Amino acid sequence: MAELATIARPYAEAIFQVASDQKQFAQWGEVLNNLALACDTDELKLLANDPKVLGEQLVGLLMSVTKSDGLPTEAVKRFLAELVEYGRLSALSEVAKQYRVLCDATNDVTEVLIYSAYPIGDAELAQLLPVLEKRFGRKLKPQVQIDESLIGGICAVVGDDTLDMSVKARLEQMKVALMA
Repeated sequence: MAELATIARPYAEAIFQVASDQKQFAQWGEVLNNLALACDTDELKLLANDPKVLGEQLVGLLMSVTKSDGLPTEAVKRFLAELVEYGRLSALSEVAKQYRVLCDATNDVTEVLIYSAYPIGDAELAQLLPVLEKRFGRKLKPQVQIDESLIGGICAVVGDDTLDMSVKARLEQMKVALMA
């Protein structure tokens, strides 16, 4: 969904700049996450698409479901009004995602998506993370997802770089070798 990412980028960069100026990265991140969760509900999507619902009503509703602790309420309200006016509420999840990426980049942290056939415990993750950080050459923030099709092992994805150490990948390699 490249179009949604393109729409979300300027908003994420603007919020990141505001958060940087105010030194309020965590607060803005929390607000964006809460708003994204609210906007992903079917009920809010129906309200947003209802022509009878005014933009101010929608902004008021969203302001009531999010906490803006430590943030200027007017700034959050202006941000929401901008999204509502231009029909960009559907991009809020992507804005939150891109904002997290910008924050992680300033801390030299990159998200690693670890696919595993089985749940990975905290102790196993603590052993695995330094190995992956050494392999990818950067500090990583792990996110684990279960993918039973891997059969066993893991597949780690950092940006465009993939390290596939799954049983499924090894079986595929054996199949190719036997067919050659």
